[in-house]
Amino acid sequence: MTGPVSVPPSAATPAPGAPIQSDRQQAQMREAAQAFEAIFLRQMIGSMRQARLAEDAFGSAATDQFRDLGDAQLAESMSRQGSFGIAELLMNQFQRGGGQR
Repeated sequence: MTGPVSVPPSAATPAPGAPIQSDRQQAQMREAAQAFEAIFLRQMIGSMRQARLAEDAFGSAATDQFRDLGDAQLAESMSRQGSFGIAELLMNQFQRGGGQR
């Protein structure tokens, strides 16, 4: 038989006031933060598209739909890169305890 495994005290107990979160919870929070950032960026890009300075001579409903799909893909890509930092700010807030119920 194997004897008991000792765990160092620093690994067994989190710092006082620190929320206890599993890796799965961390991954879910990061995914939610990135999804929020993507939605925010998609709205921002859509608002910029509405402020057109000139009429599109070849525009149609189909062109607008494909442009919207491209904007959504661009927003998703930008949120995965993390260059805006919105998701990171949300993660910091979650880790301070703002994400607990």
